[in-house]
Amino acid sequence: MALMGQAALAMWWNMAPEVRADFEDWHVHEHFPERLGIPGFHRGTRWSAVEGEGMFVMYEMRAFDVLSSPAYVARLNAPTPWSTRLMPHHRDMVRSQCRVLASRGGGVARHALTVRLSPAPDGDEALRDFCRTTIDTLAMRPGLTGAHLLQHETPAMQATTEQKIRGNADRWADWVLVVSGYDRSALEAASDTDLADAALLRHGAAAGPVRGLYALACTATPADVT
Repeated sequence: MALMGQAALAMWWNMAPEVRADFEDWHVHEHFPERLGIPGFHRGTRWSAVEGEGMFVMYEMRAFDVLSSPAYVARLNAPTPWSTRLMPHHRDMVRSQCRVLASRGGGVARHALTVRLSPAPDGDEALRDFCRTTIDTLAMRPGLTGAHLLQHETPAMQATTEQKIRGNADRWADWVLVVSGYDRSALEAASDTDLADAALLRHGAAAGPVRGLYALACTATPADVT
């Protein structure tokens, strides 16, 4: 099954070590239920970096307009006391509000590889074609379970209370490739070959793709938390 909907919120950040345990409790027992109670949110998943303290979180949703819906904006502007306490400890936030351009296979597995990239000038069409073809190939490879291409688009809305509490304007990735799999070595091989910097640049990407490998921490749908 492909991603659950036509939009996704893809995020990367670190937590201060002294609040990591509190964060994980909050994220599973308050934040997931809160977000998945918003109409249009279909699934939330968190992966932890296999090396270091970073994490990757993805919410899959019905359509792009959910990201600016009154119900979601209301939650962003009315954080709970627990959320308010933890928001300042979110570090190096990258928050991409995305349309799903292509999606093949499953969205959740033991491991996830993410590649954050941008097209070079005049490289948009070539890179899009390359990513879509590569996604079709990767989704069927032994050890892998799915591959997806997301593109950031900023919704027309004001900065929210949560964003202000975090203290800085959120950065974003222009395009995001997400590859999931049950075999870490298969993901590492894909990162080093099909999705290596040289291959991406040859097919229209700008220099400096950012990649990360993550292990599944938790996942939930609305039925799991309501």
